[in-house]
This record gives sequence, structure tokens and C-alpha cells, in this order.
Amino acid sequence: MKKIGLYFGTFNPIHIGHLAIANHMAEYSDLDEIWMVVTPHNPFKKKNSLLDNNHRLEMVYRATESYPKLKPSDIEFKLPQPNYTVNTLVHLQEKYPDYQFNLIMGEDNLKSFHKWKNYEVILENHHIYVYPRISEGVTDHQFKDHPKIHKVAAPIMEISSTFIRKAIPEDKNIRPLLPHKVWEYIDEMNFYR
Repeated sequence: MKKIGLYFGTFNPIHIGHLAIANHMAEYSDLDEIWMVVTPHNPFKKKNSLLDNNHRLEMVYRATESYPKLKPSDIEFKLPQPNYTVNTLVHLQEKYPDYQFNLIMGEDNLKSFHKWKNYEVILENHHIYVYPRISEGVTDHQFKDHPKIHKVAAPIMEISSTFIRKAIPEDKNIRPLLPHKVWEYIDEMNFYR
């Protein structure tokens, strides 16, 4: 059975930190593929600086096309909003019954995981792969040595899409932080200016 890791993000824009983590998960865990799931709009995030769904998907496509184990996914574009991860998982499991779907999340998300809608259902049916993040707060004790929660020693990436979006109108050179094809697309489309 193929094991898929789902890496959700607004990817606004996708940067080398996202790629490094996704690739690390593909190479150093038992996951066969990582699907970069572009989230249409996170109910917890303000929408104003969010690029159109298809532009963000295009950037993920360009960023991952030379990595065979990383795949862009627009699965959430077709689901009613606001959408919750638990619904996406049910939808994917129905659509691809032969795949096993697992969540990839940063340690910061694990700390608030007990607030997620139906988090118990998620844990009952899926494994969670956690990558390290520098963040405040503590992980809920119920997740400490949970058999379905796997910590993966991926490199800590302190690059943020927000930082990149702010740097562009200031004419800062942030090219090293973006996959080359993503930088070209942002430049060509005049995004975040």
C-alpha cells in the first residue's frame, strides 16, 4: 500500500524551506510520496495578501516538477469552504482507497492539534509525521509518546512566506529563498509588489 504524506500549506509563495522539509520527509521517513496540498483559504488566516489559488498551485507545480516524490495537489479547491482537514482526509480516502494517507505537520501545529475539529478521528485513522519548529508552548501530554505520532529530525527551517512577501516590494534580493522557477514566476507576474 502506497504511503502518502500530506503537507498542507497556503504556499504563498512556496519557498526552499517547504521543499527542504517535504524532500526530507520523502527521503528519511517511510512515506512513498509527499503531496503538497495547496489550501484555498485557511479560516485562521487573513485573506488580503493571499494570491489566487491557481497561481499558488502553479508555483508548487514549478517548485516540485524535478522532484519525482513530491506532487502538487489541488484536492481542497473542490471541497466546500471553510474546510477542515478531517473532511479532506475522508474525501481522499474515498477517492484513493488503496493509499494510506498521513499528515505532515510542524511541531507548532502539534501543540494546537487538540483544538482541531475531530482530531481524535484523525489520529484513529492516520499517522502524523512531525518536523521540528522553534515555537512557544508545550505539546499536549496525550500526544507525547503516541504510537501514531512520529517525530522526523528534519532540518529546522526558519524561513517564512510572510518575510518573502514583505521583502519583495522593498526590492530585497530574496532569490536564494525561492526555487528558481518560482522566483521567475513571481518576477514575471509581478506578484507581491
